[in-house]
Amino acid sequence: MKIILIAAASENNVIGKNGKIPWDLPDDVKHFRDLTQGRAIVMGRKTFESLGKPLPKRRNIVVTHSDRIFDGCETVHSFEEALKVCADESEVWVIGGGGIYREALAIADRIEFTRVHATVEGDAFFPVVDRSDWNLKKSLHHPIDAKHQYAFTFETWERKVPPPESLS
Repeated sequence: MKIILIAAASENNVIGKNGKIPWDLPDDVKHFRDLTQGRAIVMGRKTFESLGKPLPKRRNIVVTHSDRIFDGCETVHSFEEALKVCADESEVWVIGGGGIYREALAIADRIEFTRVHATVEGDAFFPVVDRSDWNLKKSLHHPIDAKHQYAFTFETWERKVPPPESLS
């Protein structure tokens, strides 16, 4: 199974503030939807709560330490458990938040990354990536325009050396 992180982060690696994404980039939302539809997505509880509902046309898996059940989602208690319930999937997409990204980065095969060309305040961050472990495969820049408040770049990063088989 391939583990793919998908994220948008500012120049200072902010991914969120007060449970919300701190920018409005419609083409990034479309990019996210196009890449993740029909796939298994793994997210932390706070990310699910920020969405407010399961994302349609996807297998939604929420990692939480509580006993809470999330309607329309599969609930697990660790990232490793999320991978076990997805054993039949060819790809698992990790959609946040910061803690789940940090854990998944060690074994990820690919990162679909939107770099938002701004420095913003936030309280949730994408982990720092050691780029020497990764190859940039694609990069597509989008300038500021009438529907996007910031310029941004879609990047696809692939790991140079295959990641370990598990978190253990």
